Amino acid sequence: MTDDLRVLIAAEHASARFGGEAALPLHYFRVLRRRGIPVWLVTHARTRAELTQLYPGDERILYIEDTAWHRAMWQIGRRLPPQIAYFTTGFLSRLSTQLAQRRLVRRLVREQGITVVHQPMPVSPREPSMLFGFGVPVVIGPMNGGMDYPPAFRRNRGGIERALLGLGRASAALLNALMPGKRRAATLLVANLRTRAALPAGVCTNVIELVENGVDLSLWQAPPERLDPADHAVVTFAFMGRLVDWKAVDLLLRAFARARAQAPMRLLVLGDGSERAGLETLAAELGIAGTDAGPAGTVHFAGWLAQAVCARRLREADCLVLPSLLECGGAVVLEAMSMAKPVIATAWGGPLDYLDPRCGVLVQPTSRTGIVDAFAAAMVAMAQSAPGRKRLGEVGLAKVRSEFDWELKVDRMLDVYRAAMRRQAVTVDIKRTIT
Repeated sequence: MTDDLRVLIAAEHASARFGGEAALPLHYFRVLRRRGIPVWLVTHARTRAELTQLYPGDERILYIEDTAWHRAMWQIGRRLPPQIAYFTTGFLSRLSTQLAQRRLVRRLVREQGITVVHQPMPVSPREPSMLFGFGVPVVIGPMNGGMDYPPAFRRNRGGIERALLGLGRASAALLNALMPGKRRAATLLVANLRTRAALPAGVCTNVIELVENGVDLSLWQAPPERLDPADHAVVTFAFMGRLVDWKAVDLLLRAFARARAQAPMRLLVLGDGSERAGLETLAAELGIAGTDAGPAGTVHFAGWLAQAVCARRLREADCLVLPSLLECGGAVVLEAMSMAKPVIATAWGGPLDYLDPRCGVLVQPTSRTGIVDAFAAAMVAMAQSAPGRKRLGEVGLAKVRSEFDWELKVDRMLDVYRAAMRRQAVTVDIKRTIT
C-alpha cells in the first residue's frame, strides 16, 4: 500500500537537460508521479521551462525564484575555474536556495500532509544540508563522491583548487554541525563504500548503500531486432558527455588516431562544453577531423543533443568509450549497457560500480601514455571482434535490467521512505510515553 506516503522531493535542479546529478530528482518525481503516489517537487526556477513542457499545469511542482544573490554568485562564478566556482560561489548559491526551500517545505508539510522529505542532491557527501526540523523524516541521497583524480593525475588540479578542496574537507564536520541536516536526517544514502568513508564525523549513523544512478528503459532501450554487429563494415565508437577537462577526451582522440590504422572505425562525440574548441583543434592536428557522414578514420563532434536524439545516436553506434578521470557517477555507462552496447572506460570512480569484464573493458589510469595505449588497444580489439561486442553487450543489457532499472530503484526508495517513517513514528511514541 502507498496511500500513507506523501513525498516531497527538494533539489537545487530537476532537469534532464542539465544532465548529471540534476536528472536524479526528475527521475524520482517522474516514476512516483506515474505510479499515482502523491509527490511534490521543489526546485529552482531555472528548470521551469523544461518542467512546464513535461508536466503542463502540474501544481505539485513549485519553484524557488532567482534572486539578486543567485545572479551575483553566477556572474562571479562564471569567471572562475569550474571546480573552484562549485566550492565557492556555487556553494553559496545552493545554500541560498536551500534556505528558501526550508520555508516552502515547512508550509507544504503543514498544508499537504507530507510524510517524508527526500533531498537527492547535491550528491557530495561532505556538503551540509539545511533541510531539517520539519517534523517528518528527511532522506538524503544517494550521495556519491569522496574521490580524487587517479594518483598519476593528481596534478590535474591546480594549486588553488587543491587548497580549496583541502579546506572544504577539513571544515566539513564544522559546516555539518552548523547546518545539521545530515546530522538530523532519518537516513543517509551512499552509492558506495568510498562515499560512506567520506561522510563527515557526527552525521546520521543510519547509512544505507544504494547506487546513485539508474536507467529509464523506456528511453534507453535496445532495438527489438538488433543488427548483427558483423554487418558493420566500419565500427562506430561513441563518447557521450560534457566536454570538460576531466573527461579526458583529448586522450581518447589520441587513442583513436592510433587505433584507426589497425581497424576501420569512426568516433562520434556527443556533447558540448568548454573544451570543445580545443578538442576540435586537436582533431585537426591529428588528421582525424571529419563530418557526420565522413569516411572511416574520422571523428565527428555532434554537439549538444536532446536526450531522445542522443539515445538514437548511441543506439546506432557499436561501443561507448569513456576515458574520464573523475567520474563519480557515469550514468552514460548504464545507458549504453541498456542498449546492449559494450563499454570501454577508465577503471576509476563511478564506472567501477557498474562495469565488470563480462560487459566491458576497464582501462587502468596509470599515466597519460598508458591510457592512450590501452584505449587504442581496446578499441582495435573491439572493432575486430563482432562476436565479442555482441557477447559483452548482451551481458550488460541483462545486468542493467536486473539491477539498474529506475523502476527497481524507486521500489527500493519506497522501502527506504517507509522504514524512515516507521522509525519516526516509534521515536514520537517514545517521546510521548516519556513526557
